[in-house]
Amino acid sequence: MAVGILFALLFKEQTAYVYPLGDIFMRLLKMVIIPLVFTSITFGVAGLDTKSLGRLGAKTFGYYALTSFIAILIGLSLTNLIKPGEGVELISSQQAFDVSQLKTPDSLGDIVIRMIPTNPVAAAANGEILALIFFSIALGFAITLLTGKPKIFMQNLFEYGFATMMKLTQAVIKLAPIGVFGLIAKAVSTTGFELFKAVGWYMVTIATGLTLHLFIVLPLLFYIFTRINPIHHFRAMISAMAMAFSTSSSGATLPVTMDCVENKVGASNKVTSFVLPLGATINMDGTALYECAGALFISQIIGLDLSLTMQFTIVLTAFLASVGAAAIPSAGLVMIFIVLNAIGLGDHPEVALIVGTMLSVDRPLDMYRTVVNVFSDSIGAAIIAKSEGEKDLYKDVIIEK
Repeated sequence: MAVGILFALLFKEQTAYVYPLGDIFMRLLKMVIIPLVFTSITFGVAGLDTKSLGRLGAKTFGYYALTSFIAILIGLSLTNLIKPGEGVELISSQQAFDVSQLKTPDSLGDIVIRMIPTNPVAAAANGEILALIFFSIALGFAITLLTGKPKIFMQNLFEYGFATMMKLTQAVIKLAPIGVFGLIAKAVSTTGFELFKAVGWYMVTIATGLTLHLFIVLPLLFYIFTRINPIHHFRAMISAMAMAFSTSSSGATLPVTMDCVENKVGASNKVTSFVLPLGATINMDGTALYECAGALFISQIIGLDLSLTMQFTIVLTAFLASVGAAAIPSAGLVMIFIVLNAIGLGDHPEVALIVGTMLSVDRPLDMYRTVVNVFSDSIGAAIIAKSEGEKDLYKDVIIEK
């Protein structure tokens, strides 16, 4: 990362020659995501009995809902406290907004319907991870209902498939230093540092919220449920966090996250293969915080004073939008329109201008919120592994005195 920054600053135009290094690395990571998710989830679910499947699912969804709502409330509180949008002159005209146009979100049904693929192969080909996860869970559950040789054959098939994909994934991960160099060099040379000065208080608000969630809320939850020093988890996840920061994609970081949680945290494949791919798709704490704060920021610039009831609409919609957000760079900025539409601001003539201004400073914020997304996923996996009675967690990262 450091060499990539220096290279971009020193060589400027010539930096374009190293762009392919990052592009190739990203393509290699994306190449393994679909088969890795499919084999890991199916193999993990197929090895569970129906009782443990229900228990594991309840714990996973419960944790994700809890952390996402906490993140949203942090974003809500900070934006109301700091008020980054008040007094900001980003629009040419202030237009009155009829608060009666505020409406409740209607995207929950769409999200549920989209989870069920009419063609699992097409869902995989189109990168519809949520649909692929649903099919993988259903297929794994169906395997648990088999008996005798068919069950053994199917379990072995996906076990061997998953083992093969992990070997391929580990080979790709070894190229990470080269890929990160190319990615960081490209990010610095194409966006520069001068853009980071725009909308300063907005950036401060988002960064403060992400910092509170990353270094206080998540470690506190981790300690409450595991009674383990959170420093051990930070040490185990440092490479995944660095990858998340440089790629801005929790999906692209997923192979590294799974590698860290299995080999450094010491969680079983049963937990990691279920919790982490699901988390990379639906558990977006940083994105949820950003969407809530961003929507309030826009309303403040427009001059709309939202009541607590209206803000609750944003909270609920931000959660749903974060669930539906793709695990790719800057997906949250696109999904913010769902939140704006939910409160009736989507068609406001000045919203596009404001969102465009937000985009100009989004890259560093996107990198940071991806770290929060990935770290939250890993915390969830560790907490659930501990709750499942797994032993010897962090044995490779705890330094004996």
